[in-house]
Amino acid sequence: MSGYRPGTHQGLPGRHLRLVVSFAAPVEIVRMPDPAQSPTTVPMMVGGLHASPATIAHHGEQAGVEVALSPFGARHVLGVPAGALASTVADLAELLGSRAAHLPERLGAAAGWDERFALLDRVLGEALTTVPPAAPEVRHAWDRLVAAAGRIPVDDLAREVGWSRRHLAKRFRSEVGLAPKTAGRVLRFERSARLLRGTPGTRDLAAVAYSCGYHDQPHLNRDWRALAGRSPTEWLAEEIPNVQDSSPADPPGLGP
Repeated sequence: MSGYRPGTHQGLPGRHLRLVVSFAAPVEIVRMPDPAQSPTTVPMMVGGLHASPATIAHHGEQAGVEVALSPFGARHVLGVPAGALASTVADLAELLGSRAAHLPERLGAAAGWDERFALLDRVLGEALTTVPPAAPEVRHAWDRLVAAAGRIPVDDLAREVGWSRRHLAKRFRSEVGLAPKTAGRVLRFERSARLLRGTPGTRDLAAVAYSCGYHDQPHLNRDWRALAGRSPTEWLAEEIPNVQDSSPADPPGLGP
């Protein structure tokens, strides 16, 4: 994309790990989801699940490919559990090794998007490895959380899988990267962002809060401050282009 004002946008929490290969300028992350980690600039990266935003700089033009990986699919492509990548951004070259050699340049030189997607399919397909699957109890808990958009108590999940709440939290965090309670919070947030993005002109925050399982609108606002670094109203103003403006003023956010 091009024609946007240089600036920053937020990489928001969600249910997927994000694999990004840029064949223009490298991806510049000026603030990591974990602020204790140093900023980085890489041509290709994968971001683990996180519960706070990443701040990404852009210079008015971006060109690349983004792939959404489920926590359980990621371990087969990347060779490590999603939990090993939680709240961080890793250099894809370090994870894929020689398979990813010159991948940004190869994608940039491809004749078109069909060729680019075919190349990426080959690279990721060659990276697939046979690793022990995640515990079925963890997979069940994740699937239930996703199906309920985070609106299921952790105690109920623990009873369903026959584990204690503490043991479920430990195994779930090790595999996915977030504790079940935090994952549910991220999934509720993701649903609220999707509703806000998809219904221009009818953004009733109280109705969105109710639909997504928040106690009230202030609860929605508090979670947004924690997970997105801004209120829903601020995010809409900053991240969603004005549909009445024929020329884009802000880039779309990398979010749910």
